[in-house]
Amino acid sequence: MGLKSFAAKWLARREKSKVELWLKKPQYAQNETLSYLTSVLETTDFGIDHGITSNTNYDQWKTLVPLRDYEALYPYVERILEGELNVLWKGKPAYFCKTSGTTSGAKYIPMSDEGIEAQIKAARSALLLYINETGNSSFIDGKMIFLQGSPKLEKKQGISIGRLSGIVAHHVPGYLQRNRMPSWETNSIEDWEKKVDAIVDETMSQDMRLISGIPPWVQMYFERLLKKSGKKTIREIFPKFSVFAHGGVNYEPYKSTMEKLIGAKIDSIETYPASEGFIAFQDSQKEQGLLLNLDAGIFYEFVPVEDFHNENPRRISLEDVVVGVNYAIVLNTSSGLWGYVIGDTVKFVSSAPYRITVTGRLKHFISAFGEHVIAEEVEGAMTEIASKFQFSFTEFHVAPQVAPIEGLPYHEWFVESSSTVPEGFDSALDDKMQELNSYYKDLIKGKVLRPLKVTELPVGRFNSYMDSQGKLGGQNKLPRLSNDRNIADKLS
Repeated sequence: MGLKSFAAKWLARREKSKVELWLKKPQYAQNETLSYLTSVLETTDFGIDHGITSNTNYDQWKTLVPLRDYEALYPYVERILEGELNVLWKGKPAYFCKTSGTTSGAKYIPMSDEGIEAQIKAARSALLLYINETGNSSFIDGKMIFLQGSPKLEKKQGISIGRLSGIVAHHVPGYLQRNRMPSWETNSIEDWEKKVDAIVDETMSQDMRLISGIPPWVQMYFERLLKKSGKKTIREIFPKFSVFAHGGVNYEPYKSTMEKLIGAKIDSIETYPASEGFIAFQDSQKEQGLLLNLDAGIFYEFVPVEDFHNENPRRISLEDVVVGVNYAIVLNTSSGLWGYVIGDTVKFVSSAPYRITVTGRLKHFISAFGEHVIAEEVEGAMTEIASKFQFSFTEFHVAPQVAPIEGLPYHEWFVESSSTVPEGFDSALDDKMQELNSYYKDLIKGKVLRPLKVTELPVGRFNSYMDSQGKLGGQNKLPRLSNDRNIADKLS
């Protein structure tokens, strides 16, 4: 055992003790967070505009601070971009995380020094809790790769601007820098295709032990490694590869394909980082769900999805959540986001401790006929039926076909795979969807819809689509389902 590995085990035990301080008193931790946030907020323009004082309690908070998305927050962000201080948080942000926007174009999400510190602390906690539970610290002595966006940052009004993963690259602890790959030069390549090829060349002869990234882009890296090396599995190239850290999308639909590429089942650590804050991370290989991060300077609110589009949706704090209910997650953060709806939906699988699964996006659903099919359902159905048929796929997307040339409307599933879709696969998939969604079942039985149709796509079609949108690689993710055919028509 190397010195770093030995030290990591000691740090892991210490980290477990630290996490248990807030894990065992979640309500106290959230109350303390709200108290701190309001004490700072009362000195800012936003706090003054909304009548916030250090004594504001949660019932008052819900009355004073309306729910808002980025478009509603933007007037305050614009003032920061123009050089004003103490607008959403004390002073000015350390960074702006630049993400893909909608009606406002690119989004600029403020991140304070406290915000970036919380991002690094949560990532460290996830790794150390894994070590504490499993005893595996050997990956610390080898090389680690983080597939991420470019670390090159812009500057505006003295504020650094970049992608979240690029910002985080500037804060990797010194003791990991010698183990970390790829090199700064390779990581700075903007073209994703060229970047992956360069990473392959740079890492193929290295002792890689931990690999981290969004699953579809790691899959792309693995496939190119195998093609370049002529090997059959990743474990032949990296025999000591033992941990896969991932986030950004649900891993289950990718799992069988990834394990086939790797050539073995290995431990994985799932994380839920966002530009708005590091929300949750996997703290156990044995328990379902991700531990809600209550040590991130975030006061959480939750809105039942069924109430979200009401004029006055019901808002609750952590102590009132119910296991098994779908919620829109709302953030109030030490980076200056208030009543902020990030667009994700989550479901609690445990309340002691509070663990969640990400079930989808508020904007990613199909309800062209009132069926309200969500990501959790299509991903669950695809994972189960693909496993049953031993069918490996690269990616998939679901969209409604409202006006077919003939026959009843249907849901069209675009599936990319190197093999042919097995006979009976679409029928089994439709049966599973009916089992998971009673509204969908009623529409099928009532002959409003006909059973789903699977459309096969050649390998590379999804990457070609993402490339055409300027979203190949990095933190970009393809929506699994859509209520229109904007993506579907481009894929077909």
